[in-house]
Amino acid sequence: MMRASPDGTGRNMWTEIGLPLFLSAMLFALGVAPAAAAPKAEPWPFWAANDPESRTSIDHAPWDRFLKKYVVTNPPSGINRVRYASVTPDDRKNLDAYVQKLQQVEVTRLNRPEQEAYWINLYNALTVKVILDHYPVKNIRDIKISPGLFSSGPWGANLLTIQDQKVSLNDIEHRILRPLWKDNRVHYAVNCASLGCPNLQPEAFTPENSESLLEKGTREYVNHPRGVRPVGDRLQLSSIYDWFQADFGGSEEGVLRHLQQFAGPDVAGRLRGFHGKILYDYDWRINEP
Repeated sequence: MMRASPDGTGRNMWTEIGLPLFLSAMLFALGVAPAAAAPKAEPWPFWAANDPESRTSIDHAPWDRFLKKYVVTNPPSGINRVRYASVTPDDRKNLDAYVQKLQQVEVTRLNRPEQEAYWINLYNALTVKVILDHYPVKNIRDIKISPGLFSSGPWGANLLTIQDQKVSLNDIEHRILRPLWKDNRVHYAVNCASLGCPNLQPEAFTPENSESLLEKGTREYVNHPRGVRPVGDRLQLSSIYDWFQADFGGSEEGVLRHLQQFAGPDVAGRLRGFHGKILYDYDWRINEP
């Protein structure tokens, strides 16, 4: 039945307004939202504070041991996977303790290199903890603990309390790392426990190795089919380059320039002068063996 609009024209307001909004929300919940629907990089001013003179060092050894024990580097596939099913009760307790300990850190009193390693490691360790807390699970989006009617996954849930601030995974990525560091390589460092995601590195980030790990993760992904894959006269890219196009030059041309910067000879040759249609895809299956 058609409801009369406030202006008396009798237009179907559900069709004109309600249905499009409903469909957009449904698409976003299903993980097929357009780039415009991806979270924007909006800085959280509280976390911009830092102490350049600080010599405080955060111990990430527990996370490093976990990664070395449970991350499997699979040469044939080129995708690092986590042996979630093999994690022992003791190692789960140690991981929980590590995440809890990081929440006691006064992050705003650290220098910037320590902060960067802190946030990347915390994001990745918390993601693994969430998977283990709900294991077995085939897709991280099935862990529907974020607030909101059409939410999916754990990213919007305030799972952390740091310096009296409630913090979510989305906060770490989109309100801290992306806007404060302005380094698009962070997309290759934070891991969403999915096969389509850039590799979870088999070692913890530190101020000393962050630059090399960012570079390594970027080149691994750009030169892997899940990042860039020619399909006939078309080019299939990871949906990361669609969702976060703003971080890669703001256009498909900007994305291609970014990819060429890190591409090996084979991939670079396909990208050079490309003017065809670009497709996007992402594999949300859990990143386990």
